[in-house]
Parts: sequence; structure tokens; C-alpha cells
Amino acid sequence: TDASISERVEDLISRMTIEEKIGQMTQLNITMINSTGVQKDVDIVEEKARDFLLNHHVGSFLNGEAVPGKTWYDYSMKLQRIAVEETRLGIPIIYGIDHIHGATYLAGSTVFPQAINLGATFNDEHSRQTGRITVIESADLGHHWNFAPVLDLGRNPLWPRLYETFGESPYVAARHGVAYTEGLQDVPEAEPYVVASTGKHFLGYGDPKSGWDRTPVDLSMQTIYEFHAPAFQASFDAGMKTIMVNSGEINGVPVHGSKVILTDLLRNYMNFEGVVVTDWNDIGKMVDYHYTARDYKEATLQSVLAGIDMSMTPLSLAFNEALIELVAEGSITEERIDESVRRILKLKFELGLFENPYPRNDRFNRIGAKEHRAKALQAAEESIVLLKNDDNVLPLSKSVKILVVGPSANSKRNLAGGWTLAWQGGKEEQYPKEMLTISSALKQRYGKKNVSMLSGTFDEKTYRDAVSKVDVVVAAIGEEPYTEFVGNITSLELPSDQKELIRSLSAFNKPVVGVFVGGRPRIVADVIDDMDAYLFAGLPGFEGAQAIANVLSGDANPSGKLPISYPKYNGHFVPHNHKPSDVYYFNPEEANDIQQGQKSVWQWEFGTGLSYTTFEYSNLSLADTVLSEADYLKAEVTVTNTGNRKGMESVIWYTQDEVGTISRPVKEVKFFEKIELNPGESKTVSFTIFPEKHLSFPSHDGELLLEQGYFNVKVGGMEKRFYLQKNSLAESK
Repeated sequence: TDASISERVEDLISRMTIEEKIGQMTQLNITMINSTGVQKDVDIVEEKARDFLLNHHVGSFLNGEAVPGKTWYDYSMKLQRIAVEETRLGIPIIYGIDHIHGATYLAGSTVFPQAINLGATFNDEHSRQTGRITVIESADLGHHWNFAPVLDLGRNPLWPRLYETFGESPYVAARHGVAYTEGLQDVPEAEPYVVASTGKHFLGYGDPKSGWDRTPVDLSMQTIYEFHAPAFQASFDAGMKTIMVNSGEINGVPVHGSKVILTDLLRNYMNFEGVVVTDWNDIGKMVDYHYTARDYKEATLQSVLAGIDMSMTPLSLAFNEALIELVAEGSITEERIDESVRRILKLKFELGLFENPYPRNDRFNRIGAKEHRAKALQAAEESIVLLKNDDNVLPLSKSVKILVVGPSANSKRNLAGGWTLAWQGGKEEQYPKEMLTISSALKQRYGKKNVSMLSGTFDEKTYRDAVSKVDVVVAAIGEEPYTEFVGNITSLELPSDQKELIRSLSAFNKPVVGVFVGGRPRIVADVIDDMDAYLFAGLPGFEGAQAIANVLSGDANPSGKLPISYPKYNGHFVPHNHKPSDVYYFNPEEANDIQQGQKSVWQWEFGTGLSYTTFEYSNLSLADTVLSEADYLKAEVTVTNTGNRKGMESVIWYTQDEVGTISRPVKEVKFFEKIELNPGESKTVSFTIFPEKHLSFPSHDGELLLEQGYFNVKVGGMEKRFYLQKNSLAESK
């Protein structure tokens, strides 16, 4: 233990057989060693585990579902004891888990909002706390390797994994990804344990042409460099230890078999030195899904030569067996195997698994701690986006009578989405008894006699009678939990029965407040006029119902802003940082309306979000109108709370490059800061522009280009123009 990690790694490698090395590259699912072969049963048949560990030298296991801490402790202790005390070299296993938004596979844990909500806070401290509290609650249980954060961009709103992302902006994803990674990997309260984060899914996964999961992506390398790599790069620079690979294909090549992506880009261009793990059985999918390999052995050859370190096989020894054959016949060298094993062992040493391999059972009281839930509630409150509030119908008065309707009115599982308790979300009865629904949270806030609820098929007489007895109707609409291909849909339109419910409620002439609960924006263009107020609540987690009630009542002032562009049309969606030609109109009047902001391709633009107070931006200034490439330029703006209550405002700064040799986005987020102001209070907010960091863009080869010319900085509906002066006028645009 006095030797360096690299020395310890080399010592181990020198003593390992090729079978032991390949075993370290293999990851199997819990169902291979539990008593039932069913994911939810976190127990162990020790003879099964001994076979895989002693005879096949498997280095990693994963998965399970939400069970109590003691159950996880017993399971992890038995599994790790076999690895450490009975195998020849005593190499501990590393256990992988999908704690996506809190320790979601642990009963009684704190469950935060999903990433799309965290993005909506424009406050990356919430992502930091999500990572930190996940580790405090689960690291003791043998959960060493967390498969989060998702650093894909949510560029296509149809995509069923949109809610796992921080939104469509590379900068927003980078800020939150770094905060989550640092929060997860540096947790003194979890000592002696350290947990590894996983950036996924490398890369471009969130921009499929069809919008369906695991379907092809066509991206130029320039687009990859500019939009899809930055969030990963930021987390790599912050110390991220592992990545998981995109399950789809880019430009006709499955990413699991792409040397261009996994070696040329990831290793050589981005300088990532950590462990690369496959997603679920994705080497096998090269045979029977992508059809780019004739058999599993050929798929294994392609993936290992491309740059895979560990295979989440996960239900067989197919990878293990194929790789042993490939080395024996000389198709893959032992030196190549050593590269991956070196990374895997280094990870295990860095996490302290050789010194502290066993779980502990003396800190279960930290699971779901009150102070942790308070952090989750704060994140949920700040994530809710108020998009419409006609005649200030919100906040609701203290004496109001409320009718709550809709599919999310009395659902716990809808509030948390997929990857919660189980892959597709748990069954309603699995959720904590103390967890509130929107209906029960409103009853708690306003009293049971003042809040009623209707569910089931719409009946006009029943609903009319109920509406006549209240002052306002809260329509809790949205989606049930899903993830991955299970969530594929063909239309973003809000389901017809929900639209009909809203129209019918509107006809009763009482205010209707729509609360959308779901993982992606559903189109409401034809019913938005039937709602007096509309909240995008997303997937706010276990404290989400309380957060919604707090916002509706005014106990919390909404401060969320959209981290995505909310689509208006089913057949056309573009992000805020689109190219000018994406919204070209032949009709000059329509084109002018777009430019003047009088017509929009979105229902609501990225960054939209109302408050119960008002904010005014003024005095936007630049320190100079000319910026030298070797200098920096400070921009300042004054933000004033012009309303009558305290509120938080996310100040989002954009830049625009007027002309580029590669067409430039109409605007790009470059910085944000969340501030809190009392009524009448003003604050000067600044953004320092560094040319290479904020004004350059990558070429098709990934080389940064910094071009002389005019730029605009934009904030709060204001903008200022400045000129970037390069040293050589010959490089002028």
C-alpha cells in the first residue's frame, strides 16, 4: 500500500493470467447470481457467485431495484467477501448502479428531480447536491460506480430519454454535469468510500433523426465537436472517471464499434484516460440489431479494437469467452487487453476498494434524512416553470376551493418518472407512504374540505356539478413513467383525452390551471387558450407534489426557466441555438416577424419562465466596443426586482457571431447566474468574455477557429454589439 497506484497496478497485471485479465473486463447482471433471476430480488446464491468469480474471474456486477439498506448491505458483503477472500489475487469487484436522480434503487432514499428539472433551475448547486446526497445515502452499501450523469443533449423532444438530460444547451449541460460529477466524486461525509461517476451516453445519443431511442444519428464531426463533445469534455476536465457508450450508431457505424469515436475522438482528441463501459448488451446488438458483425466473436473484435474496456454483457459469458478465443488466435494482442485492465484496476485503486472493499451497516439513518429531503424540495421548487398566468390567477388565495383532476392528480409514480425504484418506475404501491400526490399536497395546504378530486372517465354532469362548487380547477395532465424504447411515441401532441378534458373544463367558466407532469414537452397549442395558467412541472421527484403545491399557493415563488425549446408544431422543432436557415421563411413578412420576435417557431422559447414578481433589465454595457483576441471584455447589466415580493431570476447570457466561415447559431448560451432580489432591489450582474473560450468554434477537424468580425452579447431582451480584432487583418471575415 506504500507503492504508487501505477506500481500496484503493474504488479497485479504481471501476476494475472489472460483469463483473469479478461474477467476484469466483464460485467454481469444481478440476475446471474440471485435466487430468482428477477431483477427486483437483491439476494445472492453464493455458489453461483463463486463460479463466476473463481472460475471466470468476473470483475464487475450491476443492477437491482429499490430494497432496504440492510438488504443491499447483506448482498454486497457476501459478494465482495468471495471476491476478496476466495479468489487467487483478491481483486475486489466494482458494483454498478443506476442512481440517476438520487439513490433511486434504494428504499427510503431521497429522490431528487430528474435532470431536465435540474437544468430548469439554472442553479448547478442542485446538481452538486444530487450527486453528493446520492453518495452519502448509498456508498456504504457497496455501490461504487454510479451510472450518471447523462451528458447527452436533449435536441429532439420526441426522444424518450430527454428528461435524463440537462436540456439542449451544451453550456448548461456542461455546468450541471461538472457540478454533479464533483458532488458525486468528492464527498468527505462518505469516507472511507469514493464513488465513480459515469458520463453517458458517449455521444450524440440525444439527437436521433426519428426521435426514437437507439435509432441512427447522422452528425458531422464539426457538429460533434461544437455541440455534443463540450459537456463531456468539461466533466473529463473535472475528473470524471468513466463513460458509458451511446447504444446507437453515428453516421452508419455503431458507436460500440467505432474507433473514430472511442479512440480518435475520446482518447486522442479529448484525452480521456478513464474506463469505457458498454451499455446493456450492446456488443451483441452489433450482430442482431445493427447487423454490422456476423457473430458475437466478430462484434467483440470490433468493439475491443474500437476502444471498449468493459462489457456490460450482461446475461452471459459470451464476451468473456469470445475475447479469450480472440487472444488465443492472435486477433487481439495481450498488450491491448492490458490497456483496458490497467484502466479498470487503476479505477478500483483510486476508489479505495483494495483498502475498503466491504460495505458498512452503521449509517442507515442517513438514508432519506430530513435535511436531504429539504435539499430535494428546494431543487423541485426552483425547477417548476410557470409559462402562463393570465390575470394573475396564480398564486391561489388562502381561502380558495379547488378541484383537482387529470391523470397525474393522485399519482406518485408520475412525479418521478423512469429509473425510480425500478427501470420503468415502480408500481404505485411501492412508493413511500409519506410521499404526497398533487391532490394530497393541496389538501394538506388548503384543508381537505377545500380540495376535492375527480378521476376516471369524463362525465359532463359529474364534472359540471363538481366545478360549480369550487373556485378553480387544477388539471394535472402529462405522462406515465417510461424510459428508453418503451417511451417511443409517434406524436408530441398531448393525448386527445387530456385535451378534451381541458376543453370541457374551460367551458364551465371557472379558472383552469394546467400542471404538466412528464418527461418531455407535449404540444398544447390548440388548448393553451383554454387554460388560464400553465406550469411545466416536468419530473420533480418525491418532493415534487409539495413543490407544486407550494408554487400554486405562492409559498414558493416560481423561478424555473425552460432548458429546452417548447415546441409549437408536431412536425417542426428546433433548439434555441439553431442555424439561421432552420427557420427560413420565403414570405418576407413572415421572415420579418420572426426576426422581430412577433412570430415564433416555439410555443415558448428556451429560457422562458415567469415569476410572481417582475424583473427589469437595464443599463447593459460593455467595457469597450472592440476586443483584441489576447484580451477580455466585461459586460454588465442591471437587474431590478420591480414587483412586490422577493424572487429569484436566472440571468442568462448569450453571444451571437454575425458571420462565420461555418454557419453560426443564431445565439448560444455562454454563461448564467441565478440571483435573488427583494422588492425594489437591484444588482449588477457581469459576464467576462474571453475570445477563445466564448467566441471561437471548432472546424471540421476539431481545430478552434477564432475569426475577426462583429459579435453581439444578449441578455434579458437587450443586446450590445462589439468587434473582435485579430492580430492579423488577413484573417478578417
